[in-house]
Amino acid sequence: MDRIQILCSYLKPCNTFADVACDHGYCAEYMLKNDLCTEAVISDISAKSLEKAEKLLSGYIKNGRCRSVCCDGLEKIDGADEVLIAGIGGEEIVKILKNSYIPETFIFQPMKNAEALRAYLLENGCKIQTDDVFTDGKNYYFIISGNSAGCDGNYTKAQLLYGRDSLKNSVFREFLKAELDKKQSYLSRPMTDENRAGLENTIEFMQGVLNGEIE
Repeated sequence: MDRIQILCSYLKPCNTFADVACDHGYCAEYMLKNDLCTEAVISDISAKSLEKAEKLLSGYIKNGRCRSVCCDGLEKIDGADEVLIAGIGGEEIVKILKNSYIPETFIFQPMKNAEALRAYLLENGCKIQTDDVFTDGKNYYFIISGNSAGCDGNYTKAQLLYGRDSLKNSVFREFLKAELDKKQSYLSRPMTDENRAGLENTIEFMQGVLNGEIE
């Protein structure tokens, strides 16, 4: 399965679905086509990028089931009870949430810095229901879904870095092995003693997670 198909499998029925930074709008199309939402909102900061999704969803836009909004993040989106933000960095998602609000129900797929997003959600009392990793056969992606209220406890360092559910996932072991290989290859490069010590500590921590010694 490709990334979009896997993302769609995490979406749930709702009244108003918002696909933020929607790219081609495939996830909104999935929700509308399968009658999983009454209406959808597609948005992007770039009007030119938004045109791709508007073209794909033109029929739904004409019959009033889809709205297109050119805006930065969630700033012009009200009333969505399920929001997807995928394909951008975790720190960018945090910026969007800080500048607007945390959706009632969210599905986030950060391309990097997932730990920054997890920390922000937990600090703001969110309940994280799914915190996992998946692969499309080429790349690895973290997926974080949940609700804006109902925080269910603190995360360990490993959970914050890699995701609570990821630690029990065989896909995560593949991901961590690949990351460990990269880190270990860096040891052959010239670096300061301080940087080498930091890298060795990181490798030791990752190895402990991989071996199940650190949870």
